Amino acid sequence: MFEIPSTSYFLLPTSYLLLLMKQPLPRIVITGLGAVTPVGNDVATFWENMKAGVSGAAPITAFDATNFSARIACEVKNFDPTQWLDPKMVRRLARSSHFSLVTAKQAIADAKFEITPENAPRVGVVFNSGGGGLGSMEAGTAQLLNQGPRAVSPFLVTTVMVNAVACAVSLELGTMGPLNTSALACASGNYALLDAFHMMQRGEADVMIVGGTEAAIFPLIIASFARMGALSTRNDDPQKASRPFDKDRDGFVFGEGAVAFILETEEHAMNRGAKIYAEVLGGRLTSDAYHITAPRPDALGSIAAITGALTASGKSPDEVSAIFAHGTSTPLGDIAETVAIKKVFGERAYQIPVTGTKSQVGHTLGAAGAISALAAVKTIEEGIICPTINLQTPDPECDLDYVPNQARSHEVKVALINAFGFGGQNVVVVLGKY
Repeated sequence: MFEIPSTSYFLLPTSYLLLLMKQPLPRIVITGLGAVTPVGNDVATFWENMKAGVSGAAPITAFDATNFSARIACEVKNFDPTQWLDPKMVRRLARSSHFSLVTAKQAIADAKFEITPENAPRVGVVFNSGGGGLGSMEAGTAQLLNQGPRAVSPFLVTTVMVNAVACAVSLELGTMGPLNTSALACASGNYALLDAFHMMQRGEADVMIVGGTEAAIFPLIIASFARMGALSTRNDDPQKASRPFDKDRDGFVFGEGAVAFILETEEHAMNRGAKIYAEVLGGRLTSDAYHITAPRPDALGSIAAITGALTASGKSPDEVSAIFAHGTSTPLGDIAETVAIKKVFGERAYQIPVTGTKSQVGHTLGAAGAISALAAVKTIEEGIICPTINLQTPDPECDLDYVPNQARSHEVKVALINAFGFGGQNVVVVLGKY
């Protein structure tokens, strides 16, 4: 039998040492939740509105969109960051960082966990975003062009950098463990959970603050997405514009918001008597290698992500209770996702509820996967699955059970959360009842 000298053990990742010593990897559980979304600025309000089928879509108020082809969005409403943050900090950070900080504070409070100098080195942060403070670059550019270089804020760079959404959380809360931001477009929020899960299984932290955030409802961003043809132009009826899997869907409704989770090792959570909402079972990241925005028609990358996530989680397709779809309300995307689900689950695909959270909150890009994961956690906790609203005209190519228009009582022991991002990045995470 091969033996490693004891002096070399410190060179190996903890996960490898556990395997060598035949020790099981730690189980990772969710103990805290936070939310700022288009349908509620706390978890309780968010979930009540999701169950009620409330739409967060409305005419854009962030700027004058009169001359835009797409004039609607799912904006966060009545959000005052100064209720949670120092006004000086608010001025120096982008809205996406306001969201990450507030949701992180909500989640920490919900978990009833205190970060101290003693435990800080074992507490980490993974907060992801598609664009971070990208929208603030537009305002800074206008200041430079219209008023000259001295008008540009000295904090512009630290405002717009994508990792600001995670660094702000660490600086404010005093964490000293792993700190990371990854940008995987629309799959960013899902990957935050998977990234933190792997860090914790490697033994790098006992507690992680994890989430996804996005705030990019700015003229330049909306104009670009509209020119791309990605956005719904159902401007006269915004609340019915986001309609995943419906035959008359014409694109997604842009959204903003954030969700945060507290992840702990099972041992750490049990030792402090924490409430456990659900367990992170595993996940998988794959790529399409096909197109910068369009999904593969054969859905091979998505299929690999789903099957890989199930394998990594030790679950079979027969054990999946519900699927929280990527479901963006785009003509190509919804069909490709339906194809992937059918290929993985076969005839059983027709028996699994598949819900589209974006029908209510719009497409929040870097926060999307985290919002869907929050809906999954609440479904696991309460046994109620939120609906896909605005599903009025069935699409023959999208013929699964999408929980149309009304919430449903449904026990969920294993939930699949799909997220498929621009560039062909596919992240699927599996959550389970603890």
